[in-house]
Order: sequence, then C-alpha cells, then structure tokens
Amino acid sequence: MSLFEKYLSVWVALALAAGLALGQLFPSAFSALAALEYANVNFAVAILIWAMVWPMMIGVEFAGLRGAFAKPKGLIITLVVNWLMKPFTMALLGVLFFEHVFADLIPADDAKSYIAGLILLGAAPCTAMVFVWSQLTKGDPAYTLAQVGVNDAVMVFAFAPIVALLLGVAEISVPWETLLLSVGLYVVIPLIAGFIARRLLIASGGLAAVDTFMARIKPASVIGLLATVVLLFGFQGGVILANPLIIALIAVPIILQSYGIFAVAYAAAFAWKVPHRIAAPCALIGTSNFFELAVAVAISLFGLNSGAALATVVGVLVEVPVMLSLVAFANRTREKFAPFETEQP
Repeated sequence: MSLFEKYLSVWVALALAAGLALGQLFPSAFSALAALEYANVNFAVAILIWAMVWPMMIGVEFAGLRGAFAKPKGLIITLVVNWLMKPFTMALLGVLFFEHVFADLIPADDAKSYIAGLILLGAAPCTAMVFVWSQLTKGDPAYTLAQVGVNDAVMVFAFAPIVALLLGVAEISVPWETLLLSVGLYVVIPLIAGFIARRLLIASGGLAAVDTFMARIKPASVIGLLATVVLLFGFQGGVILANPLIIALIAVPIILQSYGIFAVAYAAAFAWKVPHRIAAPCALIGTSNFFELAVAVAISLFGLNSGAALATVVGVLVEVPVMLSLVAFANRTREKFAPFETEQP
C-alpha cells in the first residue's frame, strides 16, 4: 500500500474534523450543497460516490459476473446475514440499550423513536459503498456486483414486510423514488461507464491498459471517500454539536451491530472455505447500510426532526470509521484464507 493508503484512517479522522469545522464556518455553503437532492439522494455526494465506485466497475469482467451465480457460497452467506439476522439483531440491540441500559438517560417516547431508526438501518443493506470497501480489500469486482444485485432484488420484496413486522405497523410505504434513483446513480450508471471504459482500454492496449489505468485513477477513489466524509459531517455538524450525548448513545448499538454482523459473516466464510476476494466483500456488505433508504423512510414515517431520522443519520456518520477498521482487519487476515483460493466459492 502507498503511504497515503496505509494511514487512511488518519486522513479520515482529519476529514471528519474538517467537515465539522467547515460546516460551522460556512453553513450557507453546506446548506446549498445539502439542498441539491431529490428523494433524499444528494447529488453532491452522488458525484463523489461515482469517483469511488467507477474505478472498480472498470475491473468487472462480465464473464465472471455470469459465473458468480454458479458459486453460491458467498451469496448464501450474504443473504442469510442480511435478511435473516441483521434486521432482528438490530431491533434486539435497540430494545436492549434504549429500554434498559440507557433507560434512565432518555425519555421513553424518544427511546421508541431511536429504536425505530435503528430498525430501519438494520433492514437496509448497502448498495453503493460496498464497492469501495471491496476495492480496498481487493475483492472480486464481478462477484461483489452480483452480491449487490441480489441484495437489491431481495430488498424490493423484503424491506417493507420486515420493517412493518419489527415496527409493529400495518403497512410500510417504500420510497420507490429513493430506492430506484439510488440504485441507478450508484450502480447502473457507474457500471455502464465502467463497461464502456473497459472496452475502450482493452481495444487500445489489452488488459495491461486496464490495469495501468485503474492504478492511475485509484487515488480518485480515496479522495472521493475523504471528500464524502467532509460533506456528511459538514451537513450534520450542527446536529452533532447540539446533541453529543444522544449521538454517542445511538452510536453504541450501531457499532456493536456492525462488528457483530461482520464477525458472523467473516467467520462463516472462513468455516465454509470461501476465498478472501469473496469473503471480505461478503462480510462487509452486511455491515454497511443503505442510509439513503433508511433516512427517507424515517422522515416519511416519523418526520424530519424525529428521533428515528436522527438515528439513521448517526448510522451515516458512524459507518465510514467503523468500515475502515473492518477493512483493515480483513486485509490483515488475508493470509488466513490463502488455503481456500482454489476452493469453489
């Protein structure tokens, strides 16, 4: 790794601090950027996510994408963890902490609202950022794309019933504009752009040209990640500084859930002898969250200033530092998976 990548966690911490500071120094500028959104999808953040996702999409071999479904182990782990475990363990952790551990610190009505926000996060696995985490762990681009595609398909049918069950409401209205726009912006457009770029590069210089170009633009992914952190913390700086205790309390179950879900999926991949290039993204996709969808549903159900909406925002803020620590762990343990490289994933 380059010196820049080696100390990525340091740069993220500095970006976090810069976002908080800049958000307070230039509130009107961040407000203007925050207003550039539709259906809770911010276009400034979308551009930065393109910078992070596009390089990996260039690496997708479509022959490998077709073959991913013939190697089901990683897909099975992803589906079991994301849809049979994650929403329910998040609900349990929310109840444990906000109705028991933190019961003396917050009003009961607020506690229920925070639990609702946590449930929404737990029921929405990641769509976009998992490509970044996969790239940082040298994951298989085609298999990662297959995992995201399968999860998105399941989300269309499973998200609303699971959320309705856990929240105890009769019906959940899925914000289709948010869901479809996010998938289009974060997956479909970068995939098409990556496919075109790959074809042009192969035509001009073969696979060597693809590798050279990807190495050249790799810093754009990291810069996009840091700029995204600055924007997210700049957008929410006022909320963080006004509610530091609540932010910290909400973060506790989210962090425990993240590390717990990763541990289960990563251990399952190891036990099932899944190669690291598939095992790492397989574990990371369940740990990361589709925060645009969670935020949109929280606002529609409970209101913009609700505790549920605040909880989903905390999920956004916690995600990057937590995910980077898990990326570092996955990279440090890569050699443990070396004997499985010839196994059927």
